[in-house]
Amino acid sequence: MKKLKRSARLVEMTQYLLARPHTLISLTAFADRYQSAKSSISEDLAIIKEVFEGEGIGDLHTLAGAAGGVRFIPKCRKDQALDKIKGICRQLEQPDRLLPGGYLYMTDLLGQPGLLQEVGQMFATAFADRDIDAIMTVETKGIPLAHATSLYLNVPVVIVRRDHKVTEGSVVSINYVSGSNKRIQTMSLARRALREQSRVLIIDDFMKAGGTVQGMIDLLNEFRAVVAGVGVFVESGEVDNEERLLHDYTSLARLTEVDLKSRHIAVTPGNFFKEEAQ
Repeated sequence: MKKLKRSARLVEMTQYLLARPHTLISLTAFADRYQSAKSSISEDLAIIKEVFEGEGIGDLHTLAGAAGGVRFIPKCRKDQALDKIKGICRQLEQPDRLLPGGYLYMTDLLGQPGLLQEVGQMFATAFADRDIDAIMTVETKGIPLAHATSLYLNVPVVIVRRDHKVTEGSVVSINYVSGSNKRIQTMSLARRALREQSRVLIIDDFMKAGGTVQGMIDLLNEFRAVVAGVGVFVESGEVDNEERLLHDYTSLARLTEVDLKSRHIAVTPGNFFKEEAQ
């Protein structure tokens, strides 16, 4: 590209980093791209790093040595994220969202680009220090959440299906027991979708007892994969601790009270915000 003035270079470098999260970029690559000395590039990166960290956009990690460079790690400030999740909780408390069985209608929220961006950034912050190769979710409502998170972690998404599709080719299928209604159900994943021994982050939209998530964990065992973490958008707080099948997870919101008769709903920030909410 043509040589840019420093102000223009800073703008272009910032956009370049934002578009390539968790990617190591060498100083040589930047120097060649902008036809500038490495010392100038280093000064520019120091400015960008200060702004990113000061404004809660993320961290800019520097790796020294011949094979070093910089890596942008997207993050959000917990206080800012808490304000956003409180607003989401207020939306989830609308009485007309209540569905039979104590579930919440969330499809409209999961179709809003701005909300998905915020939620994806929260999940990416929660698992920023994990070594993740892929994000797994089950069809269908978890898909937009998984893709929003993948944009910030820069890893592929694999989708677990409840019904085998011929277009998926050879699949691995398991039976699992739904934690909420104790029914035996089936889920499957194409063999080509995930490399063996991958480190996988599971993302789900709603967790009651954790049967679906536990099913995905069992499915990952068939691929000899490692569960790098579990992120849940909304968890049900009306499940007894001994009834819950999963205990190691991160939730963004918690459904604490549902009164079907009065249609009263109470939603609070999840365990990701435990310290900030106190």
